[in-house]
Amino acid sequence: MKRVDIKTGFLCNNNCRFCVQADNKCKGNRSFDDISNDLIDSRKRCIGVVFTGGEVTIRDDFFDLIKLAKELNYEEIQIQTNGRMFASLDFCKKTIEAGANVFGLALHGYCSDQHDFLTKANGSFNQTVRGIINLRRLGQIVGTNTVIVKSNYLDCSKIAKLLVKLKVNQFQFAFVHPMGNAWNNFDSVVPPISEAAPFIHKGLDVGIKAGVKCMAEAIPYCFMVGYESCIVENRIPETEIRGLKHQNIDDFLKQKRIYGKSKFPQCVDCKGDKFCEGPWSEYSEKMGFSEFKALK
Repeated sequence: MKRVDIKTGFLCNNNCRFCVQADNKCKGNRSFDDISNDLIDSRKRCIGVVFTGGEVTIRDDFFDLIKLAKELNYEEIQIQTNGRMFASLDFCKKTIEAGANVFGLALHGYCSDQHDFLTKANGSFNQTVRGIINLRRLGQIVGTNTVIVKSNYLDCSKIAKLLVKLKVNQFQFAFVHPMGNAWNNFDSVVPPISEAAPFIHKGLDVGIKAGVKCMAEAIPYCFMVGYESCIVENRIPETEIRGLKHQNIDDFLKQKRIYGKSKFPQCVDCKGDKFCEGPWSEYSEKMGFSEFKALK
């Protein structure tokens, strides 16, 4: 299934310490007409759409965007969100009635102190958890994304246990992409991948044992031995991206492999070279590549 990621803008009701879009917040949100044109054009090639931001749920035209996607016969209409607005059961119902049928919520901690510290929004943990509960009770497909940073990587198993308890359909641990706030606060936000990986494995173990689909993103192959089936890069569908002009990408997977990730001299001799994208380029720019070892 080919899908389009619609970047609806940059405004958000969180201010995450690792936000990759932080430098763009001054640009605000895109207009309904601009987004409508993208939806109409991309439907010629795509049967799935993902609405993302910023935070798409705080837009006044949020339901109208979903309704348009439904009218255009997109089969899968996914909402990527921090989940706070879904603490309202009525908001959940209206979103589903408009046509959304898949939900990706962001939960970055196992407790309010941890999550709210990272989002810099008091009460955000409780709202997001309530959003997950509401959507699952309404029978919706719910996946979660947890950005792995210095403040939470030790607790991956605790986060996973919470997500299993909340009965999510799947969860993902995404190693922080050092852009925006994460780049500006690199030393306090970005851990060495080699240190974080064993704890990510422990979190994946929780999901695997519980029979919950679980994945990891931006962790090179050499740190995923035994967890190869959890590498999310092997599961991402063909995707195009539509946003502001500089964000438009016709082949996201190709663009990411060539420009977004880094490979190193030792990768040539690794048995995973054909499958592995390597770490984020910004990570290797700061951290180098000595921690990555070729697998024979």
